[in-house]
Amino acid sequence: MPSISEREHREIEAANASHNTPVVLIHGLWLLPSSWANWVDFFKQAGYAPLTPDWPDDPETVEAARANPGVLAKKTLKQIADHITEIVNALDKRPVLIGHSTGGLLAEMLAGQGLSAATVAIDPGIFRGVLPLPASVLKVVGPFLVNPLTRDRAITLTFDQFAYGWANALDDKEARKLYDNFHVAGSGLALMQMGNANLNPWTEAKVDTKSPGRGPLLIIDGEKDHTVPWALANAAYKRQKRNPAVTEIVKMPDRGHSLTIDHAWQEVAETALDFVQRSA
Repeated sequence: MPSISEREHREIEAANASHNTPVVLIHGLWLLPSSWANWVDFFKQAGYAPLTPDWPDDPETVEAARANPGVLAKKTLKQIADHITEIVNALDKRPVLIGHSTGGLLAEMLAGQGLSAATVAIDPGIFRGVLPLPASVLKVVGPFLVNPLTRDRAITLTFDQFAYGWANALDDKEARKLYDNFHVAGSGLALMQMGNANLNPWTEAKVDTKSPGRGPLLIIDGEKDHTVPWALANAAYKRQKRNPAVTEIVKMPDRGHSLTIDHAWQEVAETALDFVQRSA
């Protein structure tokens, strides 16, 4: 796997030079680092130093990712976590970690290793011990999980799949805009690791929820999320709240899985910022 890219090096150098608290924004499946552009500006204006790490081999643009989707295949959760850990370790200050979907799971994984000053997991992916399996989840990812070929593939959602799993709280016009502007293929292997987390005792989709160094944690979930419904987010919260550090959960009314990239993204960013500032 490649080491830190030139773009990531620039972000690290800028964060260290600023002497501000770094905020590491971790994207999930089916998005790229550029999906955090609004959040980067928001946290800069709030006095933080945002960084948007790649997953290994992430193309720089949506267009490049669509032209060569195969480069996004066969990425494991551990490979991605190890890459982000390398970036975190290059920072002068322990960062805030904010992740969406699989990125939320990755943020929880790294927080459990004591790498975060505070963590916000938005619509976080499943880890071992999170047991509910709502029907909407089976509709979104079930067809991929039952296909053994998924492990080696880069999985692209059709527009109808995206509209149901991500944009069900939006009108058709905005759903199409988000799909056209942001959606790329995702690692089928990482998806399988989350889907099989409770079946595989050696899964990489695991979080040390009892770690004394975990730090404050906020879980945010969209009320209408079909990909990570409230039942999953709340089950993760119930496991995490056993930790001695502050653990909170917030349900965003009338929001779906697209809540970090859609028209009302700032409401979610403000909720995250409020928690980060209270946790300082």
